Amino acid sequence: MDASAGQKPSIDDHPRAAPVYSRALRLGSLVTLGIAILGSIAGYFLSGLPGVFSALMGAGLALVFMGLTAASMIVAVRVTGNAPPPDVRFFGIVVGTWFVKLIVFVGVAIWLRGEPWLDPMVFFVAALAAVIGLLIVDVVALQTSRVPYVDVALPGESSNSAEKTTPNS
Repeated sequence: MDASAGQKPSIDDHPRAAPVYSRALRLGSLVTLGIAILGSIAGYFLSGLPGVFSALMGAGLALVFMGLTAASMIVAVRVTGNAPPPDVRFFGIVVGTWFVKLIVFVGVAIWLRGEPWLDPMVFFVAALAAVIGLLIVDVVALQTSRVPYVDVALPGESSNSAEKTTPNS
């Protein structure tokens, strides 16, 4: 009997999903850090300390929202386990998270609208640059990942499914 038979599936049980999300988070964090640094420098020269805060806030919000998207995907994969792809729970979690992000974004936008320490143009440019950069990172992470179409144990590979089906083990 397999030792993992009584355990819940985790993201590590889905080798197709984990590398894409972790790579997107890692590269996205680096891109956002670069945008935050460059935006802070440009914001300081354009409007002083409010420009620095605005650039940091714009890049930070983009990073938080990108992280929430990746986290919702990871949670959805964990919840659905090995269910077939058209699983309503997966889409419910992801779309629900997007809806929460929309509400939070509108709330933050309303809150930031009248703040004296915020330069709206620096905030907008930093947030826009971060969103575009994060979208590019997501595309690169997905395009350069090696995601198999089917799960097949190749000769010489050690996989749990191949070990379970081998009659001489």
